[in-house]
Amino acid sequence: MKARRQVKILEIIRQHSIETQEELARHLCAEGLAVTQATVSRDIKDLNLVKRPAGDGRYRYAVPDDHQGVGAATKFRRLFADCCLNLDFSENIVVIKTLSGTAPGVGESVDSLRMPDVVGCVAGDNTVLVVVRSKAAVQDVIEKLRALTR
Repeated sequence: MKARRQVKILEIIRQHSIETQEELARHLCAEGLAVTQATVSRDIKDLNLVKRPAGDGRYRYAVPDDHQGVGAATKFRRLFADCCLNLDFSENIVVIKTLSGTAPGVGESVDSLRMPDVVGCVAGDNTVLVVVRSKAAVQDVIEKLRALTR
């Protein structure tokens, strides 16, 4: 539940200008996730979210720019390991099956690795498609991703 909730938080703050914990809690409740302000506060801390200027002297929650920071990198790896169910591939596309509702967070985890052979990711609800530059690089990408699940 925590991983799903935190993935939803990342999705919400990317789609909306969220200024307060209470506002974030309302969005989570609208998505069917009943939370308290204390839970939201812990999730914000766990995700290392920061407040950025939103204009007009207001601030909004955002993901830190430094995805390579030790804390964020560790959290992304843990999220990947907790939510990844299966890895497969076809040609130059890696398919990652995840727990329902966690694919956006897993896709963000893959993006945070900044692998040079990965062109990008597309995430649905429980599936992430990872586009790899060449068929020759697919095995290397899969091995790096499998290492995250150990």
